[in-house]
Amino acid sequence: MNSLSNRQLYFSGSFVCLVMILYALYAEHYLFLAPCPLCVLQRIAVVVTGILFLIAAIHLPETPKNYIYNTLILITSLAGTGIAGWHTWLQNLPADKVPSCGPGFDYLVGNFPLGDALLLIFSGSGECATTDWNFMWLSMPAWVAISCLLLASLSIFISYNSFNK
Repeated sequence: MNSLSNRQLYFSGSFVCLVMILYALYAEHYLFLAPCPLCVLQRIAVVVTGILFLIAAIHLPETPKNYIYNTLILITSLAGTGIAGWHTWLQNLPADKVPSCGPGFDYLVGNFPLGDALLLIFSGSGECATTDWNFMWLSMPAWVAISCLLLASLSIFISYNSFNK
């Protein structure tokens, strides 16, 4: 049985990230689903993960450097999982527990220090708690969480694959 090379696996990870971002842009510009601040942070995590996968595919590091790439990919994909998980939790709050709507991502980042802006973003807002899109009974943040977990698993698999060569 022919196994996939690490380069093919890294390119696969970057391709998955590209598809996720393209769908997010499609949903924004053609389905008219405006991204909330947590959606923007999820996009950033997916983009950074995809760039790391792509750089690793091009560089194709030997085993010691491979672990550096895979650790960075693991961190960014788990960050995306955490943000998407938090977003999913906010979407499933009872109506009386949903925070009130707040300012958008650009306003928060442009007018507050980064630490304060992130605290405000993660406290959630009413716009983050709405579910405008579902597929197979799961919201978009739930699918992002699942996808980011799979990307994290892929980076672990690549490390395991490198170790066993």
